[in-house]
Amino acid sequence: MRLTSSRQGGKLIFALAGELDHHEAGGLMGELEERIEAAAPRDCVLDLEGLRFMDSSGIALILKLYKRMNATGGRLFVENVQSQPMRVLDASGIDRMVAIEPSPAPEKK
Repeated sequence: MRLTSSRQGGKLIFALAGELDHHEAGGLMGELEERIEAAAPRDCVLDLEGLRFMDSSGIALILKLYKRMNATGGRLFVENVQSQPMRVLDASGIDRMVAIEPSPAPEKK
């Protein structure tokens, strides 16, 4: 699992790459919390373009981030979700709470 972060205006953008499972989620949440605490962003974006695999631990991580941002009046957005993680998110119904944007379909040539 690789995590990078960047700022864009009042947004803190986290890009995740690799696989998000039970073993990765606990440590990752601590790292996300530290970066949110340091940056105090208005909004947070999870960019999942590089995430190849996610299990239910990813749902728990998204819910924790949602609650964290909501508690401070901020918002969470999840973007560029690949097909496998999107199936997990669709099954969970989490899109009723968090804005989820799938990865754009590749252009046909």
